[in-house]
Amino acid sequence: MKEILKEAMNELKRRGVDYADARRVRTLSEILVMKNGVLETASLNESEGFGVRVLNGGAWGFSSSSEMTADKVREVADRALSISKASAKVGGGTVLLDGQRAVTDTYRNEVEEDPFEVPLSDKLSILEASCAGMARTDDVKFATASMMNWKNEKLFVSTEGSEIEQTIIEAGGGIAATAMDGDDRQTRSYPASFRGDYATQGFEFTRSLDLAGHAEQTGREAAELLRADECPARNTTLIMGGTQLALQVHESCGHPIELDRVFGTEASYAGTSFLTVEKLKELRYGSEIVNIVADATVPGGLGTFGYDDEGVPGQRTDIVKDGMFVGYIMSRETAPRIGLRSNGTMRADGWNRIPLVRMTNINLLPREGTLEEIIADTKDGIFVDSNKSWSIDQRRINFQFGCEIGWEIKNGKRVRMLKNPVYTGITPEFWGGCDAIAGPEEWHVWGIPSCGKGEPGQSAHVGHGVSPSRFRNVEVGVRK
Repeated sequence: MKEILKEAMNELKRRGVDYADARRVRTLSEILVMKNGVLETASLNESEGFGVRVLNGGAWGFSSSSEMTADKVREVADRALSISKASAKVGGGTVLLDGQRAVTDTYRNEVEEDPFEVPLSDKLSILEASCAGMARTDDVKFATASMMNWKNEKLFVSTEGSEIEQTIIEAGGGIAATAMDGDDRQTRSYPASFRGDYATQGFEFTRSLDLAGHAEQTGREAAELLRADECPARNTTLIMGGTQLALQVHESCGHPIELDRVFGTEASYAGTSFLTVEKLKELRYGSEIVNIVADATVPGGLGTFGYDDEGVPGQRTDIVKDGMFVGYIMSRETAPRIGLRSNGTMRADGWNRIPLVRMTNINLLPREGTLEEIIADTKDGIFVDSNKSWSIDQRRINFQFGCEIGWEIKNGKRVRMLKNPVYTGITPEFWGGCDAIAGPEEWHVWGIPSCGKGEPGQSAHVGHGVSPSRFRNVEVGVRK
């Protein structure tokens, strides 16, 4: 298939196109979900095909197929070229790409235990034990345990001469216990809500989560939430655990730095961004201790890879430095519009989708200390963790998040559990109030395998490295 795709690129080059590339992608995915000890979902799916992008006359054309033959490749390449010519006629001829060197390379992430070689019985026994552990608490009515695994094999070739092969394996899982008492319903998750935590590692990562070992405590906390006090409404100091902070970074830091969103590509679907280009290196985004990077090289991150889907190497880029907004995530097409080069963030979720600017690992860099030291240093406040709900406006300025659990902090100690904690904020003001970030010993890259973007919709796998942090003057709770 590599030689067939290379010949198609050579033919397009002979026909005088500005640029073309082809991606052959094979994806293997597994989803296992067990509820109350009963297996609800057990799916193993394989998808394979290729897509061709053509830039001609300053406009894009794209076509794809799952039929892996030389004749079909030629047909798809011709169709992509025809689409690009048609697009150029209707005012689409404005695309210019940055310069990138041709690359010939292979990449494979480190894996100790291929999840697709682990017996199904081993996986199900972990899920079953997890459900049983959560169900030991009488108030728990729904005990859910899940695992997901992926293997992506990619071949990329271009008219510039790049030939790149990548194999990326991802794994992870999570549990959730839902307790009920009359109309009150409370859920507690581990290690994070929305099916847990994921990484570019093998099944060794899933084993390290020890889902069954944390099941009883997860169920017990769900039940305790039924009897906990409602989170009070007040302006206070907010301490945020890692799982909630990861989503905060995702929504208020990751999405607004997508340069295609800044230029309006997403306006009709997911909004634009308040981080418009005149703010680059001019806007104070947060306090001086806030440093955020986009890093596709951090080991194990769900947004870690060798090369993006334009053949650009994965790399680390400063986004916020000492509180100042200094960078975007960009493509070969968007970066030249502000005089820069792509930092390798174009990815598609399959062979039949065009690449989009996507988050890699958007990481809040650690400082010093531990969560318990931050709590001990807080006279009055609330600690929250594990996301339950979120809402953020189209420009990523005003937001509201709900969490699974909270604790009131008085004189440096947790004094009572709180249920249904909610907090609101304005992005630059919120990050401007950050005055403590825990150190490397508490820092973890949380994996989010369901970041949505694009029309038709695409789901990206991204990561967020964070450690627990403290924010001053935050509106918490619901005022009546």
